[in-house]
Amino acid sequence: MFLCQGFRKYLPEHLNDLKKENFSLKLRIYFLEERMQQKYEVSREDVYKRNIELKVEVESLKRELQDRKQHLEKTWADVEDLNGQNEAELRRQVEERQQETEHVYELLGNKIQLLQEEPRLAKNEATEMETLVEAEKRCNLELSERWTDAAKNREDEAGDQVKPDQYSEALAQRDR
Repeated sequence: MFLCQGFRKYLPEHLNDLKKENFSLKLRIYFLEERMQQKYEVSREDVYKRNIELKVEVESLKRELQDRKQHLEKTWADVEDLNGQNEAELRRQVEERQQETEHVYELLGNKIQLLQEEPRLAKNEATEMETLVEAEKRCNLELSERWTDAAKNREDEAGDQVKPDQYSEALAQRDR
């Protein structure tokens, strides 16, 4: 019992100490919660601001991406158009070169034919000239003979002496 009585005396004191400690802990919790709330509100505002900034940045990046995508599509279309134009121009130039080459081949073919015909024509012309020369020789010989005969006849008739050598020389010079 002695223990019980001492314990009873000590119990209200201990209870008061515990109440004081409880109150102090509650106060401490209250101030901590208040400080946390202040920090949370400040950081909450910062979080909201940062969130808004990030949303704005995301939207601007989306617009920029869309613009660049449109620009890329336009550039791609331009490149395809240029490729098509270049291919068409290249085809046109190839066709022109082929036509020029064909024309040159035709001209060269015609020239070759003319050059091949030229010796034949020259041979024919040479043959004709040879024939003409032969005819002229015969004609000259005939004329020479006639002249000689006529000169003899004149000599006989006129009594003048005409030298047949002079006539022959004149005819030879004319033949040359």
